[in-house]
Amino acid sequence: MSSASVIVVKPTLMRAKKKRFSRGFYRAKKYADAVLVLEDGQVFYGKGAGHQGIAVGELCFNTAMTGHQEILSDPSYAGQIINFTTPHIGNVGSNKADMETFKPFALGMVVTELPSAQSNYRAKQNFDEWLQQHKLIAIAGIDTRALTHYIRDKGAPKAVLCYQPNSTYSKAEIDRLQQMARDWQGLNGMDLSKDVTTDKVYSWQEMIYSLDDAKSEEQTDNDVPHIVVIDYGAKHNILRHLSDMNAKVSVVSASYAAQEIIKMKPDGVMLSNGPGDPAATGIYAVPIVQELLKCDFPIFGICLGYQIMALSLGAKTEKMACGHRGANHPVKNLLNGAVEITSQNHGFQVMKDSLPANIEATHISLFDKSLEGIRLKDKPVFAVQYHPEASPGPHDSHYLFKQFYEMVQAYRASSTTI
Repeated sequence: MSSASVIVVKPTLMRAKKKRFSRGFYRAKKYADAVLVLEDGQVFYGKGAGHQGIAVGELCFNTAMTGHQEILSDPSYAGQIINFTTPHIGNVGSNKADMETFKPFALGMVVTELPSAQSNYRAKQNFDEWLQQHKLIAIAGIDTRALTHYIRDKGAPKAVLCYQPNSTYSKAEIDRLQQMARDWQGLNGMDLSKDVTTDKVYSWQEMIYSLDDAKSEEQTDNDVPHIVVIDYGAKHNILRHLSDMNAKVSVVSASYAAQEIIKMKPDGVMLSNGPGDPAATGIYAVPIVQELLKCDFPIFGICLGYQIMALSLGAKTEKMACGHRGANHPVKNLLNGAVEITSQNHGFQVMKDSLPANIEATHISLFDKSLEGIRLKDKPVFAVQYHPEASPGPHDSHYLFKQFYEMVQAYRASSTTI
C-alpha cells in the first residue's frame, strides 16, 4: 500500500453538554429528579422512571442481558434494589406471561438508560407503565458498571432509591436519606419469606409458555402424581415446569404444618426459592422439612429451598459479599463432569465444610468454587442453589425437573403396590 493511500485519523475528545451525560441523561444535581444514596454517603444523581417514592434496601447487581421482567418479579428479590449491568433494560416491554409472581416484591432498579418504547411482538405494555403499575422505582443515567465494581469490591451496600421530581436534594435531604440507609437492618437475620409466601392453599394448572401457541395451556388430568410445593417465594415458572410434566400441583405456605402436608398424600415435595436469610426463615421452616425428611417421598429444593434443606440436614449457611445474580454462571456437575450455564439469584450460601457425612456435594460454582448442589446418599432428596426453571433461560438444567419427576413416579408406583 502506498503512503498516499494511508489515512491517518487523529483521536478527538467528544464533548458532552455540561449538564448531561453523553448518552443524554441528567448528570448534575440541579438537573436530577432521582437519587441513589449509599450507606457510606456516596450519591448518584439521575433521571427517575416508574413509581415516584422512596425505597430502602440492599443494592445488588444482575448481569443478565434478558429477562428483566422475570428478575424484577422474582420474589427472591424482596428487599433489594437491582443494578442492571446491561444498558438496554425494558426495550421489549412487558407481558403477563413473563410474570413470576402475583405481585413483585423487588424495590426498584438502577439502569444506564431510561426504558424505551417497547419493540417486541409479545409486548402488551410499556415497561415504564409496568413499573408504575407495580410501584417499582427506577433511576437512569447511572454508570452501572462502575457501581457493579463498587459492589463487587466492597459488598452489597444498604441503599436508598428516591424518585421525587419536586425535591431539591439539598444536603440536609441527602443526609436524611443516608441515615435511612444506615438505619435499615439489612438482610442478615431477616425473614422475608413470611412477607412473600401464599396465605392460602391453592392448585396450579398453568403449563410452560409456548412460543408456538402463544399461550400457556393448563394441565387437566387429575390421575397424575401429586406434588406439593412449599412456597418460600415461589417463582411461577417452577410451578409451570411441574405442571408441564403432567403433575397435580398444590401450593402451601412457608409455615404450613408438616403433618398437614403429609395428609395431602404427596408423591413428592418441592421446596421453592425465596428471599432473605435462610437461617431466619429456618426457625420455623427447618422443623417442618425435618419432619418431611422422615417420609420416603422425593424432595427437591431450589435456591432458598436448597438452603433450608441443607439447614434441615445439619449444614450451615452464611451471607456472601455480593452474591450470585445473572444468567451466565457456570456450574460443574460433580456427578458426571458436565458444565451447566445457569441462572442465579442468591446472597447466601451453604458452607461446604459444614456438610454432614450423609450429604454428597453434587455441583459447584466455577466462578468461586462455592457449593451449588447437594443430595442425600440414602434417599431421593436433592437440591440446587441455582434456577433450573429460568425463563427466558438458560435451559441447561431442565434435566433436574425430569430427574425429580422420575423419582416421583417411582415413589408413586411403589406406594400403590404396597
